Amino acid sequence: MRIACVWEHNGEDSLLYAENLIGAFTRGESRVIALRKMEGEVRSYLRWRGESVQTSCEIVIVQEKSSGLAVCDADSDVLFETEKAPLDAAEYYGLKKLALRSARDFLALYEAIPDKGESCLAERETFYGKRPRTAEEMYTHTKNVNSYYFGEIGVAADCDGTIFASRSRGFESLEQHEDFLANRVYSGSYGEEWTLRKVLRRFLWHDRIHAKAMYRMAIQTFGRESVPNVYQFHE
Repeated sequence: MRIACVWEHNGEDSLLYAENLIGAFTRGESRVIALRKMEGEVRSYLRWRGESVQTSCEIVIVQEKSSGLAVCDADSDVLFETEKAPLDAAEYYGLKKLALRSARDFLALYEAIPDKGESCLAERETFYGKRPRTAEEMYTHTKNVNSYYFGEIGVAADCDGTIFASRSRGFESLEQHEDFLANRVYSGSYGEEWTLRKVLRRFLWHDRIHAKAMYRMAIQTFGRESVPNVYQFHE
């Protein structure tokens, strides 16, 4: 199976995105480490989608972005070349379905945590402040990008209610725009370029980052059998 990847890096610190499996990614202190992790990530991601890989993966880097951002903490501003093309309705609704499924699964994982205010993790500073340590903090942080991501492409959205409810309303607002499938390129905050395709990818990617952190925190804090592996993370 050929996996086309976009490599975003700050020096050697690397983020690697599977361009043709929207939302799958790895991080590493070097490109070699990120590449080494990718096949396990692909298998995990496809298990979450109810699919499987029957052969080994061929990992190919098709785009590179050198960044000054803290990619070690998953700061990112890359726009894939493939994220500039218009969407057809079938592709959009397929990606929307995945983004809503991810929101629903993220909520299910959060609700399964025995104590949402407890964590064994130490405090650590990131580019956006102290990293979320507890399930409550991780959930709130992940839910609260809803208005930001939609806002970057000119769509009014909020973060009220659950992560699933707010994301659903965001998509309803998006679909009121007659030409939303044109996938125009927007100049968003800090000069970052955004498209609808990128928003769809960022929702899946951001959910997966923090769901993985929440799951690992939970099994360290409460024990391996304390929460379900909703996202089928590779262990």
